[in-house]
Amino acid sequence: MDAELLALASAAGTAVVSALTTDLWERARASVGALWERAYPDRATTVQADLTDTRTLLLTTDEVTPGGTDIEEVSAQEWRLRFRRLLSTHPDLAQELRRVLVEELTPALPAQQTPQSGSTVFHAAPTGHARVYQSAGDMNINER
Repeated sequence: MDAELLALASAAGTAVVSALTTDLWERARASVGALWERAYPDRATTVQADLTDTRTLLLTTDEVTPGGTDIEEVSAQEWRLRFRRLLSTHPDLAQELRRVLVEELTPALPAQQTPQSGSTVFHAAPTGHARVYQSAGDMNINER
């Protein structure tokens, strides 16, 4: 799976878990369920039920796991993995997942939780004695 699809799966997993604790959680659940409906029609209802269960867990638990991770992060990891599996078997759904992320999930998030629009993917293939400098922000290089 390429880096762009991994980044998309990660962003979607984080956004869906964050959206589940907002007033627009049903819209998020329906959008994600529709995505699974396209790939696995027999699993869509189960995925929507799992999203409802995740919401209930998030709203009723402030627990920290034995490893020190909170329930929201554990849930986000679970959904990142689900989206990763979905995209690994159905990469053709990437465009639809991007649309769901931008139009359905991101608007449900508070401003401070909104993921950056777009993604940054770096590719480099240096040969010989070449140097590669890559940055998604400011970079200062002081060589002598």
